[in-house]
Amino acid sequence: MRKYRFIRSNAGDMGIGAMIVFIAMVLVAGIAASVLVQTANRLENQAMTTGQQTTTEVSTGLSVENICAQKGTYNYSGTVITNELLNATIAVAPRSGSKDIDLSKVTIEMSDASNKIVLNYTASLFKALDPKGIFDTAAFNGQAISFGVIKLVDADGSCLAASPVINRGDHVLLTISPGNSFGGWLARTTIWGLVIPEEGAPGVFSFRTPTLLTDSVYELS
Repeated sequence: MRKYRFIRSNAGDMGIGAMIVFIAMVLVAGIAASVLVQTANRLENQAMTTGQQTTTEVSTGLSVENICAQKGTYNYSGTVITNELLNATIAVAPRSGSKDIDLSKVTIEMSDASNKIVLNYTASLFKALDPKGIFDTAAFNGQAISFGVIKLVDADGSCLAASPVINRGDHVLLTISPGNSFGGWLARTTIWGLVIPEEGAPGVFSFRTPTLLTDSVYELS
């Protein structure tokens, strides 16, 4: 009868251990790869969003073309004010390549070093240009925190009182009443401010009123 000799060996245990380590390494590598792919996708989406927002901020916005003001007599809190600039217009247009801009979402910030005001759109002050002239248009009512709109050019008819949207080629005047907002602009007064759309770059303006207010209407900027 043949006898067999059995030799104890640890080689099998070592092989199983190596296989377990290999499988663990594969699992870890797979998890790491999945995390990297997800991170790369999030970064790609964020980069696209940032790029689109940056393009909008650069291309979209308002351009301030000029500012005019009218001298007159004004009743400010029971006091009759004369020889000061009491009504004003800010001419604006969309920048080149700008998206549509809703003026009802625009805010105007203005300061004269002593006071700072924020104006919002008021639909009742939306008017077409009066043939007699800008300051004969009923778009000035002396509200301290309101601005109106006088439509000058609107080829596609998108600028309406309820939804004053302007786009390429449109020109409008934003009407304000510094007589009530600031108690009038005196001679030698420095004013600066922003016309801020809902998105995109704001229109920036700065000017100094004349040293003598002898005329009725002034172009300030």
